[in-house]
Amino acid sequence: MSEPLGDPVSESVSETVSETVSGTPPTIGIARTSELAGRVLDEVDRAVVGKREALTLVLAGVLAGGHVLMEDFPGLGKTLAARSFAQALGLDFKRAQFTPDLLPGDITGSFIFDQRTGDFEFRAGPLFTGLLLADEINRTPPKTQAALLEAMQEKQVTVEGRTFQLPRPFHVLATANPVEYEGTYPLPEAQLDRFLMRVSFGYPSLDEEWQILANRMARQQEEQVLDAVVTPAELLAMQAAIEATVVDESVGRYCVALTAATRTHGDVLMGASPRGALGLLLCARAYAVVDGRDYVTPEDVKAVAHAVLAHRITVKPELWMSNVSGAGVVASILRTVDTPSAREATPGSGPGSGPGSAPGSGAGFRPGGERHTP
Repeated sequence: MSEPLGDPVSESVSETVSETVSGTPPTIGIARTSELAGRVLDEVDRAVVGKREALTLVLAGVLAGGHVLMEDFPGLGKTLAARSFAQALGLDFKRAQFTPDLLPGDITGSFIFDQRTGDFEFRAGPLFTGLLLADEINRTPPKTQAALLEAMQEKQVTVEGRTFQLPRPFHVLATANPVEYEGTYPLPEAQLDRFLMRVSFGYPSLDEEWQILANRMARQQEEQVLDAVVTPAELLAMQAAIEATVVDESVGRYCVALTAATRTHGDVLMGASPRGALGLLLCARAYAVVDGRDYVTPEDVKAVAHAVLAHRITVKPELWMSNVSGAGVVASILRTVDTPSAREATPGSGPGSGPGSAPGSGAGFRPGGERHTP
C-alpha cells in the first residue's frame, strides 16, 4: 500500500498542492555541475556498493529531467538506490508499494469531505514529492499504472476535473522484478516509453558482496542515512547547465541513425520512436557532463544506448521463446551503424560553444572521449 495521504491542502494558490522551488534557480557552470554529480555518486556509493556504472546511468537520467525504471531480480539494491539518490539530491522522498488492489486515488490523492467545514478538501497522495519510488510497478493493474502517465509527462495530476501542479524537481524511480510473472501486469508500451531509461544492476562480485556485509557490521544498524550533497534548487541548476550543453550535429545524427536502425532490424516488430532518439541525445549529454566533459562523443551515446533504447523495442512474436531481446537488438545495431569520426571545427561552433563553456572547449571530439581542439 502507499503511504498515508497527506494533510488537507488549500486550493487558494493556483491549485498548487505542494511547495515548489521558488524563484530562479542559481546559475552554475558545467565544471561545477560535473563536480556536484561526482560528489552525489560518491555519496550514493556509500550505500550501494560496486554499482558505479548503473548509478551513473540513473543520475544521468535524473539530470536529463527524466524518469528511470530499474528492473532486476529482488534484493539487488533497487529500492536502496532510489532512497539513496533522494537523500543525496536533497529531495523529499515517498514510496508507493504497488499492489493489485491499489487504486489511482491512492497515488494521486483524492477529495475528502470535511464535516467541520461542510466542503470537500483535496488530500495529496504520494505523487506530490520530489522523488517517488514506485516499487514493483508491474504488480498493479493498468488503471493505476496509467495514473502515473500525466504526472510523468506533464508534471501535474488531474483529479475530478481539477488540475494540481507537482513540485519541481519531480522524478519517478520505479522498480520491477523480471521474475514471478503470475499476478503481474506488464507495463504497456505507452508507459514504458515514458521512462527515459531502464537500468539493471546485476549481481555483485564476491568481494563487493563481502563489502556489503562488512559495511553493515561497521554501522551497527540497518538503516543507512546519507548526507545531502545538493539542494532541490541546485539540482534544477544542474539540469539547466546540461540544457546549455551543445551537441555536434554528427553526434545528433548518430542518435537518429541508431534509433532508425531499430525500426528496420529483421527481428523487430516495433522499433523505437523519435522519442527514443531524443532520449539518446539527452542522456548522452548528461552522461558526458557527469563524466566531466562539456562536449558529447559517440562513446557517450553508446554508453547510454542500451538503457535508453532496449525497453522501447518489441521483438516479433515468433521470437519470444528465443534469446532475441531488445538488448540484443541494440547490441547488433551498435556493431553495424557507422560511428561518426572526429572532425575539425571552427572556433565558436560545435559542442561546448554554449553558455558556460570554456573558450575552445567544444572544437570537436575524438572517439574514445579525448578532447580535440583546433
